[in-house]
Amino acid sequence: MTIHVVGNVCVDTSFRLERLPQPGETLNALAASEGPGGKGANQAAAASRTGADVMLWAPVGKDAASVWIEGVIAAEIPALWLTRLDLPCDRSVIMVDRCGENVIVTAAACADAFDPLAMTALRQTWAAGDMLLMQGNLRPAVTTACLHAAREAGLFTVLNPSPLPTEPLDLTAVSLIVVNRPEAEALTGKADPEQAVRALVAAGVGSAIVTLGAEGALLLDAASALRLPAREVAAIDASGAGDCFAGTLAGLLAQGALLSTAATIATQAAGIAVGRSGTLASFPTRAEISALTKTTKPENE
Repeated sequence: MTIHVVGNVCVDTSFRLERLPQPGETLNALAASEGPGGKGANQAAAASRTGADVMLWAPVGKDAASVWIEGVIAAEIPALWLTRLDLPCDRSVIMVDRCGENVIVTAAACADAFDPLAMTALRQTWAAGDMLLMQGNLRPAVTTACLHAAREAGLFTVLNPSPLPTEPLDLTAVSLIVVNRPEAEALTGKADPEQAVRALVAAGVGSAIVTLGAEGALLLDAASALRLPAREVAAIDASGAGDCFAGTLAGLLAQGALLSTAATIATQAAGIAVGRSGTLASFPTRAEISALTKTTKPENE
């Protein structure tokens, strides 16, 4: 099974701070770094580190940053299909405090202009039995069209709808949805995660996972309802942990793992990422993922 990750790529500029600034306040950072990011690239890289066959379909600009992004990400994802638009590359600014809490602001002109069904050979490249993994960075109408086209072509569809759009999402073509607690509440109106995950499945989603930070994750599918404990770790930087979870989960599923097994390992992988600085740089290596697959026992066994 090939995973087709359709999403965004951007330049991430991260600042580590003693605390997050108040409105109108200027603070000096403890440290700063720059690297490739974007939810599409992050999740594709995490999936690739599981050993899965991954293709990334994403837009970039025609500036110098696009050349740098391509060079760095190609080392993670050899099957890289970048569409160059007459725009500057998308960028994100990430501020992280000493407790690992973060705020993120993104300029997403490329993602907003991207239509993979019209601009790429995506539809001609995927095959029945493959997987489509998407996030919330593209326009909702584009995301919905991709999900329905993929489902009609016989693909397993995974959606991590972050950032959430302001308009309602069509989830009827989603095989598996992965959301955090606030996203689950926003989509369902249910503050309780268990009620939210059941509401998502009732809305037509095949299976649903709600990630709960330090409380782990909650999984509901036709076979089981499981609470997965989080890895005990001193949180340093939570940015990218959701991408690590979603990408690792998809990568393991694509290689035949049971959903409960993949979710258990993905929860542990996200815990490793939270204990490190950065987004993509914090994700477990391929060797670390391999070790997790050998030592992590699914909760239902």
